[in-house]
Parts: sequence; structure tokens; C-alpha cells
Amino acid sequence: MDIVAVDNLVKRYGDVPALDHFSLHIEPGEIFGLLGPNGSGKTTAINCILQLLTFDKGTIELFGEPMRPSRYDLKRRIGIVPQNVAVFEEMNVRENIDYFCALYVSDRARRRNLVDEAIAFVGLEGYEKFRPRKLSGGLLRRLNIACGIAHKPELVFFDEPTVAVDPQSRNAILEGIQAMNRAGSTVVYTSHYMEEVEEICTRIMIMDHGRALATGTNAELKAMIGTGEKIQIDVPELADAAFARLEALPHVTRALYRDGTLELACANGTHNLSEVLTVLQAAGATFGRIYAEPPTLNDVFLEITGTELRD
Repeated sequence: MDIVAVDNLVKRYGDVPALDHFSLHIEPGEIFGLLGPNGSGKTTAINCILQLLTFDKGTIELFGEPMRPSRYDLKRRIGIVPQNVAVFEEMNVRENIDYFCALYVSDRARRRNLVDEAIAFVGLEGYEKFRPRKLSGGLLRRLNIACGIAHKPELVFFDEPTVAVDPQSRNAILEGIQAMNRAGSTVVYTSHYMEEVEEICTRIMIMDHGRALATGTNAELKAMIGTGEKIQIDVPELADAAFARLEALPHVTRALYRDGTLELACANGTHNLSEVLTVLQAAGATFGRIYAEPPTLNDVFLEITGTELRD
């Protein structure tokens, strides 16, 4: 059974479609990534799923049950970490976490333990009595996460949780999300940072303009496009004949030589680099630094949309 099942969701602001017949299916135990530029509809999709926004058309089921604004029994099983930090300035760290946990857990003794666990989970030990304005940006993000997950939800939505945080806090947040998933939570993670999505997500949806463009594992998405690895080699001098032989290689789809740098885009193949080096060596060309990388999610986005993934 899908833990999230969204079908044919439409949300308009006047004549502008924010979600255009959007569908999403997530299985229990996944870390599912919603990857897209700012304004692509990621946050709107989450808000509609959580019934924080009305929508024009479509169906939404969570835990196999129809989701409605009044389904508080379902909402108690969900955690949300919003893109914008949402805590109370008048309360300290512990009081903030306890307040949000109390929305789901009434028993004070149990809640005290849950708050302790949340503080330890996000690494805020020693900051319990700090007010939010005394925290750095990274620590504030961690507090935001603790408030959203203290009640140990089965399904957690993280909406761009690493925006404007330092690398140390970013790594702590990503490791924490993976730890939550190992403990049994299903995670929906939105971002426009490709490297984060590639690092932690078991499946990924690329979306833009309110539409799902492609869905699959990291490997499946990259296999959808013709681009294999990209190769860049420093070659001070390269004869025209040698460049022509490189262009004629069966897996080379695009070749460019300028300012002493050879750039090649290759289709999927197991010996692309060795074939290129064989041609260079046969031509007597001197070469230096060699850089090769597999296709990225940005390459997938570029081939699907014709533009690079923008902020």
C-alpha cells in the first residue's frame, strides 16, 4: 500500500496553474526526493497533500485513507518541517519543542522523554535554555526540525531544510534524516540541491511548472538520457585529424576543443575514456589533467526541459 497516493492534482491561482495534473505515489520506508527549481510547485504540492491549501481537482490518500482537513487521526501520524523556520521567539529551545510535541502527545512524562530524544537527535544539547534569536542559522534549522519530528511521526515532510545553513549543520541534517528513515519513518524531501537528493533519496521525482517530468531511482533517471560520462582533458596541442577521429568514435555524441581543453560528451559505454586516450596516444598528443564524471541529475533536467536546474 502506498503511504502517499496523489492522483491528477490541480491547483490554480487565477489562470496560473501551480500544480498541473500532478500525481505522486510513495511507498512506506522510502526517502522520496522532490527535485525542482524554486517555483516548480514542490511546496504547493506538500501543502495540498497536508490539506493546508485547497485545490481544484484530484484525489489524495495517506496511509491508504482519504485525506481531508478534518482527518486529525492521519495528521497525528505526520511530521512537517517547513521551508521557513516556524518557532516562537518568546520560548526557549526546550519550550518550543515541547509545545509542538504537545499538539500530538498529551502525556507529560512521555512528552518529556520525546523532547529529550529530539534535542539529542538534532544535536542541541547545551542549548535547551537558549531563545531562538540567540541561535545561529544552522542551529535554528535544527530546532525547526526537532519541533517537527519530536512526536516520532511515521511520515515526515522536509521542505528545503538545508537552505542557508553551514556545511556542518547541513551534514548533520542529512545524517539525521537518514537515521529517521532507518528507524522506520518514511521521508518526503524537497530540494533544488541536486547533490543532496542524489546523496540520500531512494527515489526521485524531477518536477517543474507544477508537473512531474520524470520519476525513478538515481540510476534510472540517468539511464533515461543519452548522455553517459563527460570527459575533459588538458591537451595543449591537438591536430585536426586527431580531433576528427575523436568525433568519429562510436560513443562520442559531442566534441569541443578550445583553449587547450578537450571536452567530450559520451553515450553510455564501458570504455569511453580508454578509447579517447588510445586516439590521443596514437596521434602523439601530449595531455595532462583528465577529468571524467557520470551524468548528473542536472543533465537529466537539461535534456528533459532544455534548461539547467535553476535556483
